[in-house]
Amino acid sequence: MRKFFLLASAIFLISCNEEILPKPKAYLSLEYPSKRYSKMPLQKPYSFETTQITQSKNLQKNWMKIEYPTLKASVDITYRPIEGNLRELLMESEKLVFEHAIKADQITAPVEYVNPNTKVYGSLYQILGDAASQVQFHATDSSKHFLKGSLFFYTKPNYDSILPAVEYIKKDMIHMMETLEWKDNQ
Repeated sequence: MRKFFLLASAIFLISCNEEILPKPKAYLSLEYPSKRYSKMPLQKPYSFETTQITQSKNLQKNWMKIEYPTLKASVDITYRPIEGNLRELLMESEKLVFEHAIKADQITAPVEYVNPNTKVYGSLYQILGDAASQVQFHATDSSKHFLKGSLFFYTKPNYDSILPAVEYIKKDMIHMMETLEWKDNQ
């Protein structure tokens, strides 16, 4: 028994000579495809450019869903004609943003977008935290057209995990607003 104790002690002392260091933090390395935009051939009262990694689904009432299959996300586009109800549409759009306040850590002040040449006026909101939608925008020409876009992921929201994808798609949503054209204004 004594020989076993001496052997175990020797192994223990010899094996403890290496200094144990903590492992460095690992960071998730995500690579997104480079962006190439093209105008969507839409039979709708509006048009805009999207990146070529998306797939679009036409829905009723001139609505559509722009899907990001590899990111498991979509931008849901809703369209409503203005029929003397612009104020109500703007209030409804803002209400839909602030419905996420329960789960959100913060809702940023809206980033305003104005392009008098194409008659596009809008706002973009970013919703920080574990809300169902992280980015929303609305755009209008103030007389005939109202468009709303909302980003959704097909998973339970965990903001820290999806933040890189949110930023990637947010740039696309800004590009949609920048290239938005109303069909009757051309």
